[in-house]
Amino acid sequence: MKNIFRVLFLILYYGFAQYLPGSYTPIFGKLYNSIRIWCVKHIFKKCGKISTIDRKAYFGTGRNIEIGDYSGIGANCIVPNNTIIGKYVMMAPEVHIVANNHNFNDVSKPMCFQGSPKNPPITIIEDDCWIGVRVIMTPGRHIKKGTIVAAGSVLTKDFDEYSIVGGNPAKLIRKRI
Repeated sequence: MKNIFRVLFLILYYGFAQYLPGSYTPIFGKLYNSIRIWCVKHIFKKCGKISTIDRKAYFGTGRNIEIGDYSGIGANCIVPNNTIIGKYVMMAPEVHIVANNHNFNDVSKPMCFQGSPKNPPITIIEDDCWIGVRVIMTPGRHIKKGTIVAAGSVLTKDFDEYSIVGGNPAKLIRKRI
């Protein structure tokens, strides 16, 4: 029965709610945001008191996504199923979390025929992080507590807690503490 409800809410979200105007639209923005949040509460594996699910956020089936209290997903973000988002996470628009890679070790075979790793790595974003606009994260990133990722960064490795990182590839800019 739970799977039937999940499918119905996926249809409602992808067929209708994702196209509603943005969460910050004057007058009705909060209502549109509430409708999207209501949908994902029935889709995600675990949901806290979410602050924002903005328009056209894409999360596949969402069945293994966990999101903590007061966290949000910006407009046009791509969040794969194997993602855990902590509390107080701000995710700006157009953040792309890459879910998987291709195998490429056998040079005698084209990469497109080598497939993907069987178990894609889990992306974890700990509490109180700020992910800037148009950040790209490679598979399996672990963004530690209090980290700020600058806009336009390509995150290819993990950093310590309370880091401010940016660039392509992202490098440590400074520590917050």
